[in-house]
Amino acid sequence: MEWLDNFWSTYNTLVYSIGVHALLALSIWLTLACGLLSMANAAFMGIGAYVSALLSLNAGWPFAAVLVAAGVAPALVALIIGIPTLRLSGVYLAMATLAFGEVVRITVLNLEITGGPEGLNGIPQSTQGWHIVAILAFVVYGLTRMQRSRVGRAFESIREDDVAASLMGIDVARYKLFAFVLGAAMAGVAGGLNAHFTFFISPREYGFENAVDILTMAVLGGTGSLVGPMLGAAILTLLPELLRFLNEFRGIFNGIVLVLVVLFLPKGIWEPRRIKALFARGGGK
Repeated sequence: MEWLDNFWSTYNTLVYSIGVHALLALSIWLTLACGLLSMANAAFMGIGAYVSALLSLNAGWPFAAVLVAAGVAPALVALIIGIPTLRLSGVYLAMATLAFGEVVRITVLNLEITGGPEGLNGIPQSTQGWHIVAILAFVVYGLTRMQRSRVGRAFESIREDDVAASLMGIDVARYKLFAFVLGAAMAGVAGGLNAHFTFFISPREYGFENAVDILTMAVLGGTGSLVGPMLGAAILTLLPELLRFLNEFRGIFNGIVLVLVVLFLPKGIWEPRRIKALFARGGGK
């Protein structure tokens, strides 16, 4: 099938990016599910990307091992910074995690081992499509099970009112830290996958703009279910390509689309209750 080969050779990077971005959107969905407005996921992605790339380039570790390291490294960092930081909430937590992201970016910029502002290139292109599909499927399955478990119910209680949840006997600090660390591990694995199919990484890929993009993916798609963040990730990844014909006006149109969605669909594109109501109304007719 020549047309399929041509399509894949042209758009394989785009398809891989959708999968990686879906994983990132789910990582921030997890923290939002526990009522945490964290903006550190881009930094965690960067940590995972650099750790995995350095282990591949300098230590010759196998791909499976570097992916594990890509998840463990940011998880350990999240554990260290999360204990004092998660005492904050709302915009204060967002500001603290943004500051952490800048610290990570500036550190990477000034380290010789990371290639400084030039970044790292020559990373082995080990990521294959089935790696991304398998990891994404595993994450979706795990998060679905978690939603239906005691942990998921605790997350929902904390998101609604953490004071009331604490009075009910829920260890709010422990559950928040768990969500923060697990989200960091997911973002780190996404970074490791991304580094091993783009061949090149640099500090500018993990700054403030990327942190906002990850949050936008989840909010655009909707945080009411796991489908929403993945849908938002696919839309934000595909939109620049679909609007390529607009040239320099592409960014403006992209912004207009996002503003309209936020104004008219404040709970995101994929809102289960609204969709069920629409189907019920259609069935009634």
